[in-house]
Amino acid sequence: MEDGTERWLNHYSSKQQILLVGEGNFSFSLSLARAFGSAANMTATSLDTHEELRKKYGTEAVANVEALKALGCTIMHGVDVHAMSQHIDLRSKRYDRIVFNFPHAGANVICRALEGFMITDNQVLVRGFLKNAGEMVKEDGEIHVTHKTTHPYNMWGVETLGREVNLCLVKEVPFFVSYYPGYVNMRGCTMNSDSTFHVGNASTFMFRKV
Repeated sequence: MEDGTERWLNHYSSKQQILLVGEGNFSFSLSLARAFGSAANMTATSLDTHEELRKKYGTEAVANVEALKALGCTIMHGVDVHAMSQHIDLRSKRYDRIVFNFPHAGANVICRALEGFMITDNQVLVRGFLKNAGEMVKEDGEIHVTHKTTHPYNMWGVETLGREVNLCLVKEVPFFVSYYPGYVNMRGCTMNSDSTFHVGNASTFMFRKV
């Protein structure tokens, strides 16, 4: 951003160092970057390789990545949220905001008998993310998890998972996709990976170090 003006989109500022993890089609990152007029302070990561990204989400996702690069964003593929604090290109950096939207362990609940197992798998995912993010966030920074609050997602116990890794929930605010122009949330982990899903009731859980 050439004029140095600070620009905001909801909880996020162009002057913050922002790490976005688990990005699907990178449309959330691009929404922020376009609002800011720059992505020079942003790093957007995905578990998918570049080829997996193309296969899952098609040419639009690839175009989003290219647009982000043009705005100065650092793009990283194949980043595991459970090990990101030790990633060679991330481990020495500290961030004002670390963001994970709609984390999911990668399978659908197909019957009530399996629901408990899926909750456990997703708790492992979120706990691992929060632990790693706690090692990468600045002392006065925040870690954000956006998550559905209806059943069975409310059974994950996101606030409790944060406490288990010495993070304190400082705020929970309602999340609406419309707050982020251009953002299209994707399933990502199913046969219909390039289709969106109904968000319904959801919140952004904001954590800080204890």
